[in-house]
Parts: sequence; C-alpha cells; structure tokens
Amino acid sequence: MPTDPLIYRDPYATSADATVIHVDADWIVLDRTVFYPMGGGQPGDTGTVQGPDGTECRIVDTRKGEGGSIRHRLETASHGLARGEPVSVALDWERRYRHMRMHTCLHLLGSLVPAGVTGGSVGEERSRLDFDAGDLELDRQTLTEQLNALIRSAHPVRVEQVDEAVLDAQPELVRTMSVKPPRGVGSLRMIRVEDVDYQPCGGTHVSDTSEIGPVHVAKIESKGKHNRRVQVRLGPEGES
Repeated sequence: MPTDPLIYRDPYATSADATVIHVDADWIVLDRTVFYPMGGGQPGDTGTVQGPDGTECRIVDTRKGEGGSIRHRLETASHGLARGEPVSVALDWERRYRHMRMHTCLHLLGSLVPAGVTGGSVGEERSRLDFDAGDLELDRQTLTEQLNALIRSAHPVRVEQVDEAVLDAQPELVRTMSVKPPRGVGSLRMIRVEDVDYQPCGGTHVSDTSEIGPVHVAKIESKGKHNRRVQVRLGPEGES
C-alpha cells in the first residue's frame, strides 16, 4: 500500500497523524507522513513517532519502499507498535529546514556553473556539487558573491508538475549526468527558481531564496581529470 507523501503538498508541515500499515522489526510504514525519504542527494528525515499509549520512539531514518510506500526506521525494534494503530509523527524540523535551504542553494550553484553535474549531496552544515568542468576556471570568492546576490534577491521558488514529454523537447533541463528523473510515470516534478533555474527535482525546498540566508563556498577541489567539487556551507565565511 502506498504512503500519502504530505511533504510534496506542504514541505513546511512538521507533524501529522497517521496509521501504521506495516511493521518489519525496526521499520514501520505509515499511511501518510511528513517525512522525506532519502533521495536525490538529500538525506531521509528524522524525528519521533508517538504511539496510542503516549510512548515516544525516535525515527532515525526514512527511505523509499516498494509500491510507493515510505519506510521509517526506529531506533529499536522493541517499539511496541502494531499494524492498524494510530500514531503521530513529528519532524526534527531544524534539521529538515537546513536541508531545504541547502537543497535550494545547490540549485542556485548549478545555475552559476556551465557544466554538467556528476554528483552531489545535501547536508545540514555543508553540501556539495560535483561538476564535469574540464578546464573551466572556478573561483571560490566569485561564486560566493554570486550565490549571495541570488539569495538576497528573494527569487520565488515553485513546484510545478509537467508532462514528462517536456524532457524530450528540452533534454538540457536535466543537469545531472549520472542520475536521470524517472520516466514512464506521465507527470514530472519540476522546481522553478524564478528567473534563475528550472529542473526536475524530487527534494524539498524553501519558498523564497532569501530564506537560505548567507552562505559561502568553502572549498573547490579536483576530483579526477574533469571533475571539480564545489562545497558550500551555511553562514558567512568564518562563522562555520
């Protein structure tokens, strides 16, 4: 049975009531959730689940399951939850919000570097994108200034659903070279940063670039003959 992914309707929702529909040792599946399952370089959410008797247990990871289900891993298999029981879940919101800020920041970074993306990851304090940059010169200070200018400009960020056939007409919308968006599902989830970036993405994002706050490019390093890794950190340089 699939899980209703409330995250895609409201990434700012921090809690929800749900029903347990499957239990497998320390993993549970709920009929609905506000937790993001690991994917696209963004970690799975963490938080808590409270059972019908008020007992609370930590959720230490969230992953995609079969058939559209979302699986939550608990800190122990002795959680006492059973199929059919009502529960409530609550996010580690500060952690998730940092992931949202960072993920949107990486979209801004990708718009500034004219090269394909070969990898990346989203973190609480630091994130990175790897570019097939070849001989392209990347300057840490210049990228920092450009990123913060885009952030301060408060560009709206929107989620759009389009027919997947748009990728046949505009294959350049896919920046990632190693991971491609799913095909054969009809609809494609796109993230539009107004006047800046437009690409397929299944992650969670802030609604306005100004929410990201100050950032700085902490490091640019070579990873092989063509790859350049750009690491970004939240906060002004010298504060993290």
